[in-house]
Amino acid sequence: MSEKPPKSFTYKDSGVDIKAGEEMVESIKDVVKETHSDAVLSNIGGFGGFFRPDLSQYEDPVFVSSVDGVGTKLIVAFKTGKYDTVGQDLVNHCVNDIAVCGAEPLFFLDYFSTGKLEKEVGYQVVKGFATACKENGVALIGGETAEMPDIYSEGEFDLAGTIVGMVDRSKVINGEAIQEGDLLIGFPSTGLHTNGYSLARKVLLSKYGVNDRVEELGGTVGEAMLAIHKSYLPIIREFRDQEGVHGFSHITGGGIVGNTKRILPDNLKLDIDWDSWKRPPIFNLIKDLGNVPEEDMRATFNLGIGLIAVISPDAIDRVQKEAGIPSGEMVEVGEVVS
Repeated sequence: MSEKPPKSFTYKDSGVDIKAGEEMVESIKDVVKETHSDAVLSNIGGFGGFFRPDLSQYEDPVFVSSVDGVGTKLIVAFKTGKYDTVGQDLVNHCVNDIAVCGAEPLFFLDYFSTGKLEKEVGYQVVKGFATACKENGVALIGGETAEMPDIYSEGEFDLAGTIVGMVDRSKVINGEAIQEGDLLIGFPSTGLHTNGYSLARKVLLSKYGVNDRVEELGGTVGEAMLAIHKSYLPIIREFRDQEGVHGFSHITGGGIVGNTKRILPDNLKLDIDWDSWKRPPIFNLIKDLGNVPEEDMRATFNLGIGLIAVISPDAIDRVQKEAGIPSGEMVEVGEVVS
């Protein structure tokens, strides 16, 4: 009796479908191309992304970059089956991180990895990237889609992104101009943004499902948890070149104090009036339902303030008027003290 020939294994047998990846790349070309300007010299699918910046407006140009992920907010996306917002979260988060340094964002690169590529899911994620890139005037010039069986459970994926921008060296905002007596002006967040989700999920999803409607949230738990991380680039553009504006902080993991103290000179500290603004309902629900200590709330969440501008008290009225920001969209949340 002859022996059976050994089984032949293909890459697809191991869980990687090259054709599916190629089809996804093809499906996203149009939405990606919509983010391109004349500065983009390459189309998606090449080995690298080419970007030719206009340096005519700079005297001493400096590149500024940042890389980040969405964290466990992705688990909420998995549970709701809504995938077009987490890409926007990632772009806006990265844009904010360099905008507070005074930089103008230029281009974005994404990394999307999954156990088994679902083309429609991948398309929705990349569509989110493209939506936010267009809104911020950023080119999506490349990325990586990786199919890695056995790393992720069925239906799961992970995201990372890199933003690159530019600023004139003389216009870098690093907080060195901050002085005692400067005021902390806060700008509202849309909710949790992309931080604190391990705690938020632990508390909220222990009682509610993502599709449960909660009256104080004005919608479902999933909708509140997936509220898109706000881009503060338009606000920062209005403020950054004005005299008396001494610094910005993007409020992410670590909360208001943890992030804002990063830009303070060594001899200064923050005096926050924690009752000066109304917290969005989701934070009160987390605190009450989980019996979360106030100290943990402050160190974990933005609590409704996503951006802090540090401004001289003498400049507040002028800066607000010139920026055209309604009084209801900015609130004095504290001051810088010695």
